[in-house]
Amino acid sequence: MEVIRHIPLRRMFRFMRKVFTLALIGLLLSAILLTFFLLYLRSQPLPPSFIEQTTSIYAENGEVIDTLFSGENRTVVPLERIPPELIQATISIEDKNFYSHVGFDFLRLARAIVVDIQHMAKVQGASTITQQLARNLYLTLDKTWERKIKEAIFTIQLELNYSKNQLLSLYLNQIYYGHSAYGVQAAAKTYFGKDVSELTLAESTILAGAPKGPAFYSPYLNMEMAKQRQRLVLNAMVNQGYITTEQADLAYAEEFQLVGLVPTEQRVIAPYFRDYVTYLVKQKYQISEEQLVNGGLKIYTTLDPVMQEKAEIVVEKYLPKDRPLQAALVALDPKTGAIKAMVGGRDYKESQYNRVFAKRQPGSSFKPFLYLAALENGFTPLSELKSEPTIFTYGNNKEYIPKNFGDSYPHDYINLHQAIARSDNIYAVKTHMLLGEDKLIEASQRLGIQSNMTAIPSLALGTVPVSPLEMAVAYAAIANLGEKTEPIAVVRIEDQEGKVIVEEKGATARVTDPVPAFLLTHLMQGVFEEGGTGFRVASQLHRPVAGKTGTTDYDSWLVGYTPQLSLAVWTGYDEGMKMDPVEDSRLAVPLWAEFMESALEGRPPSMFEVPDGVNAVYINPQNNKLATAYCPVQELLYFAEGTEPTEYCTDHLPPGMDPEQPVEEQPPKEQSFWRRLFHW
Repeated sequence: MEVIRHIPLRRMFRFMRKVFTLALIGLLLSAILLTFFLLYLRSQPLPPSFIEQTTSIYAENGEVIDTLFSGENRTVVPLERIPPELIQATISIEDKNFYSHVGFDFLRLARAIVVDIQHMAKVQGASTITQQLARNLYLTLDKTWERKIKEAIFTIQLELNYSKNQLLSLYLNQIYYGHSAYGVQAAAKTYFGKDVSELTLAESTILAGAPKGPAFYSPYLNMEMAKQRQRLVLNAMVNQGYITTEQADLAYAEEFQLVGLVPTEQRVIAPYFRDYVTYLVKQKYQISEEQLVNGGLKIYTTLDPVMQEKAEIVVEKYLPKDRPLQAALVALDPKTGAIKAMVGGRDYKESQYNRVFAKRQPGSSFKPFLYLAALENGFTPLSELKSEPTIFTYGNNKEYIPKNFGDSYPHDYINLHQAIARSDNIYAVKTHMLLGEDKLIEASQRLGIQSNMTAIPSLALGTVPVSPLEMAVAYAAIANLGEKTEPIAVVRIEDQEGKVIVEEKGATARVTDPVPAFLLTHLMQGVFEEGGTGFRVASQLHRPVAGKTGTTDYDSWLVGYTPQLSLAVWTGYDEGMKMDPVEDSRLAVPLWAEFMESALEGRPPSMFEVPDGVNAVYINPQNNKLATAYCPVQELLYFAEGTEPTEYCTDHLPPGMDPEQPVEEQPPKEQSFWRRLFHW
């Protein structure tokens, strides 16, 4: 009989036994190493935390506008004072396995990885409360592998050195809840004006939802989003068995009272401007919300706090108390683009919506862009068109029938100087159609108007919605002799170590020649002369100013400038309600004038620079000829060199008198103070 030997089988068993032995030894060694590693970490002190990282926003003079992190706004409270509902709500929405894991929730991490892969983006977080605490207390905000490794190590150390309740107490006293409130006590005071121990279930769940994204889930900024987040928190509490469905429904339905962002005894400097700055930091400069509020940044801005206070006072003075008329004001330096003052509404506490960026129809304040194009294309201050009721045909035999204010028409020829001062609509539309409708769009875009525009006749009368900031920037380019400067609000941002991470200077570009820009400036000074739409405030103005009014059924504007300041003022209603033509529509002009004079108080009047290529002559406005010494009415006008009149008026000459006798240079009578100053 033959004996069959199973040598390969025995060899396999011996190999498996060796592998098992080696694996057992490896596991034993790993356990020993892990034990020593944990003992080592347990013996090492944790680094000092970085809780006190205050981000400050500064005005141009170094005055603090606001601090987005302040030790004075954090009051540490023991865990025993924090209501169980807030603790349970926080655990349910942030880290439901907090009391059972060892610092890392591996199941949640795996689930997040799967979800992120499915969406090909990071859509679900997996950080535990301990990990968040380690990151916020000890680490910078760099997104590097080195930081992630350190975060893991510090998470283990925290778990080894503190009990779960201690970790939870640290977390609840450290986390950011929005509106400069750090920790649950500051958050309870900021939102509800009460001690944290007095919070209800409804209030607790509102707070628990805020740290995910205070800019999105703050009930002050977006109540709808805050309520949606509250429902998620309540559902999570039900799923964890902390409350019943009935309790969740009652809490969701409960009305809570917000205390208000700004206590009456604490006046906030430039709240609309501050919000704009934080928007720029996050959106334009790509600095995260976490770094903005926790990174200890120093943000230096262009705001003039004295000018800002005057703006807020003037807006409050002119807006009526008995109806919700709103206003927007923005002032900037024409040469640098620096925003000096910004008011986005009548009351920041009632509405944080910044109307400086709201798109509204500018009416006749849009006409200067048309007339700049006209001056660039052969028009002079004396170019004449007939102002009378006119039907304009465009497109496929469409008709457009504009009207002058009050159906008032000269029924005669008027010149460009008169058309701007009187805001004649017929002259504007005729000019628009003569130039070609694309000319206005092209000129507006060069000056900084970014809104979409359609080449139609009514565009000449400002039917395209634009923002006050767009208008202030465009007018500033005219004031700056055709050189446009992009608006800036942030000059410099430094990190906590003083390193400059953002430095801003308004980019400049030549958008038109100095000559037509100056001619338009001179023509717009006529708006504040007798017969002009701004004449009623001429006595308030004691310096050269140029500007243009604009009125629609829903909006009232005055946009204008001095050499030092470009200023746009808008008034109107948010709800699309028509303005009262007497009580409401007339407020923008005196508001503009009072702020302009107040803002530049103490500064000497500055003259508009006259560029090369401009000639000044006296004309007789009755016949648009060169005036002689005998003309009873004489007016000083500026022309591009070579376009001024050459024929003298002979209507008032004595017999045999030479018409070319020069005019004695005396300023006309009954002129405003700043106009007399401009005479040279």
